[in-house]
Amino acid sequence: MARTTGRSDTREKLLHAAEQLFATQGVDGAQTRDIVRLAGQANPSAVQYHFGSRAGLLDEIMKARQDRTEGALAPRLPELPGLDLPELVRALIEAEATELRTAHGRHALRISAQLAHRGGASSEFPDGSSARQGQQRFVDRLTERLAVPPGVAGLPEPVRRQRLDLALTLIRTALADRARQYTDGEQPLTDEAFFLADLASMAAALLQAPLPAP
Repeated sequence: MARTTGRSDTREKLLHAAEQLFATQGVDGAQTRDIVRLAGQANPSAVQYHFGSRAGLLDEIMKARQDRTEGALAPRLPELPGLDLPELVRALIEAEATELRTAHGRHALRISAQLAHRGGASSEFPDGSSARQGQQRFVDRLTERLAVPPGVAGLPEPVRRQRLDLALTLIRTALADRARQYTDGEQPLTDEAFFLADLASMAAALLQAPLPAP
């Protein structure tokens, strides 16, 4: 039992160290040796032993981050059919913003934004992640709302995809910067409630903006 507990403790230390370094030094900039050192491990192969690879360590962090967000979204799922587009955006943002409450979450938000910028918002989480079901249902509902907005012609499918990717990237980037401000002890320009409401308004406006003239 003690051996199992020791292995679990080492995994946790590596995860915590990786969260911090991926967030502050960059997903591509953080070095595996520095993660091992910050975790207080003497074995230079500790990451490979516990996670298979550096990429496996990153996947583990992102899966845990998405599990937390899915838990925050779960109570809203019964309301999903009746939510209009601004309400859908606000629900997604409020779920993501629960990550601002902990150091783990703040680091994870900063990592998420890096991955979204690198490969688009849809590439933030590992392919095939079963933890994305709730978020995907909200995004699917947003897509439906964009297809037939009230009172106007539906947006073409490529435009819907582009706008959703831009809106999700905006949300990820804004939350990541808020997380950085909290971590660095910076004073934000507005309080959190206003910030989240304003972010939701901006993202909804982006999604619902009129098409440019031909």
